[in-house]
Amino acid sequence: MKKNEKIKIFTSTISAGEHKGKKIEIPDIFTTRSSKGILKESLFNTLQFDIIDKNFVEVFSGSGSIGLEALSRGAKQAYFMEYNKIAYHCLEKNVKNIEPSKSHLFYGDSFENFAHVYSLVQHSKTKTYFYFDPPFSTRDGMDDVYDKTIALIETIEAETCEMVIVEHMTNLTMPESIGVLEKTKRKKFGRSTLSYYKPKELS
Repeated sequence: MKKNEKIKIFTSTISAGEHKGKKIEIPDIFTTRSSKGILKESLFNTLQFDIIDKNFVEVFSGSGSIGLEALSRGAKQAYFMEYNKIAYHCLEKNVKNIEPSKSHLFYGDSFENFAHVYSLVQHSKTKTYFYFDPPFSTRDGMDDVYDKTIALIETIEAETCEMVIVEHMTNLTMPESIGVLEKTKRKKFGRSTLSYYKPKELS
């Protein structure tokens, strides 16, 4: 991309909670796509008030629309990871406008940053939601992205985890269990599907 080339910016809004109606900027770039409104609504209808005073980790954040929605609805702290520079600048702006004091931003490869972020939520002694939305804009390397994502989820321990949610391609069948977690729910939204996992002893 040329230095002076303009990136088109879309907007969505926080749908509920303390920051309802505030705008979120989303860059129109290859690696970033906003989660559909209906998918986001279904996600937070599932989480409801359980999210209050819990941590929320958005592993492939893009512009942060899911994590910021979680903060608006009462999450204690949110952790955002993003490697695309354009998306990260949008994320910084969105966080600054909505909830800077409870947001922690990590620039770089999510697969490399995850262990550090995980250690932070471990030390916080607060149950944590993990939201994984690995990029699937192309088929090249698609299987590798999901294999690496599953490997990250396998490192999550029951005492730290409240729930893991994976947004993935509908034509991908996620495992029934990953590490200490088991699948409790799967909901389809066209090309995208949400799979929910909880620690086995909590489900």
